[in-house]
Amino acid sequence: MPAWPAACAAGVVWLAGPAWAADAKEIAATVCQACHGEGGNSVVPMFPRLAGLQAEYLAKQLNDFLDGKRKNDLMAPSLASISSGDVRGLAAYFAGQKPAKGTAGDPKLGDKGKVLYDDGNVDTGVPACVGCHQPEGVGNERYPRLAGQHAAYTAAQMSAFKAGTRTNDRAKVMRAVAERLTEQEIAALSEYLAGM
Repeated sequence: MPAWPAACAAGVVWLAGPAWAADAKEIAATVCQACHGEGGNSVVPMFPRLAGLQAEYLAKQLNDFLDGKRKNDLMAPSLASISSGDVRGLAAYFAGQKPAKGTAGDPKLGDKGKVLYDDGNVDTGVPACVGCHQPEGVGNERYPRLAGQHAAYTAAQMSAFKAGTRTNDRAKVMRAVAERLTEQEIAALSEYLAGM
């Protein structure tokens, strides 16, 4: 991981404070770990890897779940154990965890995804993903880290944006992109990102 995301994550932990950090670690171990894995490195393809995601992004997602702007039946029981006061600490905790290296199951499909990620599809107006999610898929404060994310999870989220069943993207950016993607392009991108 480049030095600047780690430095930013460390700064966010500092802002969260030692008490919040301790509470967040306990909540992560008792509430989040069953699905998202130890330190946020999920081994189950349907549950996202949270380790190394940007704290700002994680906080937005947690707040959106708590406010009902983002819905997921599997998250509902866990959300009952989390309050808005826990969000900042949890986001900082997971942002500060080292992400596990992902693996691609189909390298040839991943190669097609790399072309889309780097160059987009001029014919259909799909912009290059690298513009928002950065080289190496590390993301930034506004757009999440995608490198190493489970292909099944990524494909499900892109499909949800495409179908309009996930609507908590800022300024409808992902919905506008995903509606132009074919199912084959979603599969290729997801495979490429999993292997980053």
